[in-house]
Amino acid sequence: MRRCHGKIISGGFYGNIEMNKIENAPILRTREQINNLQDSQIRQIAHAGMGRDDVIALWFGESDEPTPTFIRDAASRALDEGHTFYPPNRGIPELLPALSDYMTALHQRPITEDRITVSASAMNGIMLVMQLLVDPGDNVVLVTPLWPNCAETVHIMGGETRRVPLDLKDGRWQLDIDRLFDQCDGRTKAIFLNSPGNPTGWVMDAESQRIVLDEARARNITIIADEVYERLCYVGDRAPSFLDIAEPGDPVIAVNSFSKNWSMTGWRLGWLTHPPSLGDRMGMLTEYNIAGPTSFVQHAGATALRDGDDYIASLRARYRQNRNIICDRLAGWDRVRLARPDGAFYAFFAVEGADDSMALALEILNKTGVGVAPGAAFGPEGEGWLRLCFGVRPETLEIALDRLEGLLGNGA
Repeated sequence: MRRCHGKIISGGFYGNIEMNKIENAPILRTREQINNLQDSQIRQIAHAGMGRDDVIALWFGESDEPTPTFIRDAASRALDEGHTFYPPNRGIPELLPALSDYMTALHQRPITEDRITVSASAMNGIMLVMQLLVDPGDNVVLVTPLWPNCAETVHIMGGETRRVPLDLKDGRWQLDIDRLFDQCDGRTKAIFLNSPGNPTGWVMDAESQRIVLDEARARNITIIADEVYERLCYVGDRAPSFLDIAEPGDPVIAVNSFSKNWSMTGWRLGWLTHPPSLGDRMGMLTEYNIAGPTSFVQHAGATALRDGDDYIASLRARYRQNRNIICDRLAGWDRVRLARPDGAFYAFFAVEGADDSMALALEILNKTGVGVAPGAAFGPEGEGWLRLCFGVRPETLEIALDRLEGLLGNGA
């Protein structure tokens, strides 16, 4: 028996008494960066609508199709074969060469295995990159609007984010490269570029990528290229990539994922492509974060890479059809302004008179049963805008648009 704050307790440290039942229990001293993390507004909308049978959920960035059967079968086989043990930190022997072959063919230049680290999702990969690069007081320059998780990884590491908004001119999103580098200084560790972009669907052209790479080389600034939507592009078979032009030792780290191209969002599998010199450090960071992505999921990923091109082509064709459906409909609504996305699977549109996108998203959810993401989730540049994922069956999209028209259309 012993005393704690005047109360007699038994057992080991605090015995079996719950902390919240102990008067004057000490407050845990958590890091200020963690205390100041922002809640995901996308998740807030999703939580408000989950469990409702009438809701058409277009808030997350994922297809409404389950993962293709040939990928699920590969995972089942891997389980049956006993692939349930710790994997190598940077990826299993079956997946690394498959990734090397896939990217070498895609980019028409050698991408060797020593440049690849498998991650437990692109999100995990981004976090690993920020752990690698960012010290407290450093800054990362972001092209925005941008998926909020990317900025928060910088804040978790004690870094500063500097935002460079895209401009909407003549119906297209455009990046001012001079303004991008005006935000860089001696504490700039990286420039974060997401192309095709979430939420805008902006695709960075190859000439702009070359200009940015040349300047980054000169200033020793790392380019973090988030290319998870590379294959979901409507101005060619794929979007331009920094891997098309970067030499192995260049300051470029490309982030990719199995989630979007192969409808594997719940599997949590991605990969990084980086200079060979970073391989050991990426392996150590993986060890101290997750000790390697799930073994049997990696086997499924290898199958997706080898046998999934036809599936990606069919998915891209369906998304292109959906893009045309939604853009044609929204273009006829006087209150709505948007740019036709060149990639990804989002319609990002402004609503006239809307100054609180979270309140508007909640109103839409409650009145129409359609779940969309508030534009403010993607930064202050997104206020007054909404993001709608059109990665669903065309008939589902049409029903959602019919519902939205009653609230946002010309007759509203």
